[in-house]
Amino acid sequence: MAIRRILKLGDETLRKTSRPVAEVDKRIKVLLDDMAETMYAADGVGLAAPQVGVLRRVVVIDVGDGLLELINPEIIAAEGKQTNAEGCLSVPGRRGDVERPEKVTVRAMNRRGKEIEVTGEGLLAIALCHELDHLDGIVYVDKVVGELRGEEE
Repeated sequence: MAIRRILKLGDETLRKTSRPVAEVDKRIKVLLDDMAETMYAADGVGLAAPQVGVLRRVVVIDVGDGLLELINPEIIAAEGKQTNAEGCLSVPGRRGDVERPEKVTVRAMNRRGKEIEVTGEGLLAIALCHELDHLDGIVYVDKVVGELRGEEE
């Protein structure tokens, strides 16, 4: 496993659409391992492959309930609304309020290529939406309601 460099806002890779993963092979498993190690080292709760320069539809998330590894994730259901301050490892030192669904269900593959469904509420719903946005070249600053502010404000 290795800690990868996290791209910062302004890098054009963050604005590109990621390609689906055709097969969960050794390279994808190494990517998952590296992404998890990178996310934990940076004290994040989620990381998408484009943030480490890989345009594949792969995300890792851990909001405190254990590691989720999602390959080719897609939101299949969403309900409710919540607005919370978000930050991003690609936009260090900044936060902004974003409106997201209160509850989402995502269908994806796990590292064994098995189809899974994950339903998240609260912080997990936010993290799922935030990371899946990265796969389509969307950064949370695009959705901020009001002003982007410093971490301490």
